[in-house]
Amino acid sequence: MKKLIRQCALILPLLLGGCAADPAASADELRVCFFNAGKADAILLYTDDSAVLIDCGESDYGDDILSYMNSAGIDHLDRLIITHFDKDHVGGASAILNGMEVSEVLTSNYPKDSDEYAAFVQALAENDLSAETVSGADEYTFVLDGTVYTVDGPDQETYASDPSNNSSLIISAVYGETSFLFAGDAQNERIEEYLRDHTQTYDILKVPYHGHYQKKLKDLLAVIQPDAAVITCSAEEGGEEKTLQLLETAGIQTYLTWQGALTVTSDGRTLTFSR
Repeated sequence: MKKLIRQCALILPLLLGGCAADPAASADELRVCFFNAGKADAILLYTDDSAVLIDCGESDYGDDILSYMNSAGIDHLDRLIITHFDKDHVGGASAILNGMEVSEVLTSNYPKDSDEYAAFVQALAENDLSAETVSGADEYTFVLDGTVYTVDGPDQETYASDPSNNSSLIISAVYGETSFLFAGDAQNERIEEYLRDHTQTYDILKVPYHGHYQKKLKDLLAVIQPDAAVITCSAEEGGEEKTLQLLETAGIQTYLTWQGALTVTSDGRTLTFSR
């Protein structure tokens, strides 16, 4: 069920590209920070007793995420989720793994030959960790401090078009009566695959593939019916005009991270937005 979404006053960022000041989560609330990391994904979900990081931006952004988590009083991650292995998603992962205790790592099934991927694998080994691959028909579900996370992996080992992006994990987070869907860099094949088995609505959508237009995006919006959307993009890349027009026509409030990092706070019933 959709709940009122209200816009709160803008407040100064804690750090360049970081989310809103006073980042500590209060009891009984979930905070979702969409970092301003350029055309890259870095999204932190946390309560007073749990923290999940979805993607880490490029290799030079990991330290910024660590600084934010330290300022928020977060001393460990319950889950690090890498939706796929493009450098703008896995790049900062080695810094995170080397800079903070991580309980579990989840990844997609399509490795990529790159310096960023090699650094990620090395950091896993140096910290005595292994990554759990999520793929196939069975979803991975876990609950942390009242938030229900569901990770949907790719059904195929590879895809005809852009196999890295189409291998993206798609993650939902439900806190009370509020809900979020994070679509990684899913393109048409992956979106179509996801919609075959999912009909749930969501309050907020992290738009797939940095807002580059996808024909199946219209179908995705029709099914999940979000009230708000977030596009992780830079001023130069992503946030394609055709995508923005589609979101506007659908009456969806849209936020672009290059205009400022965004924090969405949920008390389980109401969503509050701050920059």
